[in-house]
Formats: sequence, structure tokens, C-alpha cells
Amino acid sequence: MAEKVIPDIVVARLPIYLRTLQQLKAEGRNITLSQELGEMLGISAAQIRKDLSLFGEFGKQGTGYNISYLIDRLCEILNVGKEWEVAVIGAGDIGSALVSYQGFANRGFRVNMIFDKNPEKIGTKLGGFFVKNSDDLVETIRSSEIKIAMLTVPAENAQEVAEKLVEAGVKAILNYAPIYLKLPSDIRVQYIDPSVHLQHMTYYL
Repeated sequence: MAEKVIPDIVVARLPIYLRTLQQLKAEGRNITLSQELGEMLGISAAQIRKDLSLFGEFGKQGTGYNISYLIDRLCEILNVGKEWEVAVIGAGDIGSALVSYQGFANRGFRVNMIFDKNPEKIGTKLGGFFVKNSDDLVETIRSSEIKIAMLTVPAENAQEVAEKLVEAGVKAILNYAPIYLKLPSDIRVQYIDPSVHLQHMTYYL
């Protein structure tokens, strides 16, 4: 039987559901309804039920969802039931903030190393890590078997560095550089460009 293909837009909503459920659990809640989740997220209850139904049955009509159970299932679906090690490439303002950010640990991720090519930054300490030389990126990441990287280098360097990450065995890249990367189809890339989101918002102002 062919594996069910889940639309990427649905997968993109799952972490949002997970974050909201974790918020409710932190408030001491045990049960929630799709209607409540929808009101919190600005998504229709029907859409939430439809999204979740693609992965099985998680609640009964009229009784709602068990929050802890749904959190566990979403963690399993998203493969964040374990801790993923992450490499940060670029020790500028964004890279420095990422290695110092404490919010990854309880979401299934742990920054493991940071790289830069600037001789003045190599060997300095950021967020508890010593900045490694980008010249050693491929060998170091490959030996550590890290599969996820966050790319915070300037746009003009992003493609070259991304290709080195692929060579090192990285399969998923969170790209902060304002440029689209040309990489093999099996490499997953997510783009984080604040100016794009700002321009999206200013349309409505």
C-alpha cells in the first residue's frame, strides 16, 4: 500500500497545534476542544479536526481531546520525541542569539556547535560554545552525524555554505539568509526572512 502523502501546509500547522497544547497543559488543563483551539489560533475547528484526522483518531465528538495524549502523539508524528542536535553556521548577531536561546531544549532541539570564517571570531566563546573554523565544517559535522543546521551567513555566501552542509550529511536547513538555495530535492529547507513577514503585514496596514 502506498504511503499516505500529507500536504506540507498541514505539516506546517502541526507545530502550531503542539505549541498551543503545551501552553494549555502548562495552565493545568487536561481537555480541550477543536473549537477552543480554533479560537486561539484563528483556524476553523473543522480544519483542525480534518488535519488531525489525517494521522488517526485523537478525540471523540463532544468530549474533546486529551491534551497530554495529543501532545505525545504530535511529538511522535513530528519526530521530536527525541533530541535533535543542531549546528549553527555564522557567528554574527543572529547566530549569537540562536546559540544563546534557551527555548530549543524543551522543543526537541539542542544547539551543538557554531561555525564562522572570521579569524577574529574563531575560538571565541558564544553561548557556552567555542566558535569553530568554517574550513572544518564538512569533516566536523559529518563526524558528529548532525542532520540539522541553521544558516545565518550573508546572502552572498549562503549557497556555497549550504552545499558544504549537504556534503557533510545535513538533511534539513533553517535558512536566515535572504536568498533561495538551489539544493538536491531531498534536502529540506525552511526560510526565515523577517522582512518578508513584515511586508506581508504592511499590506494590511
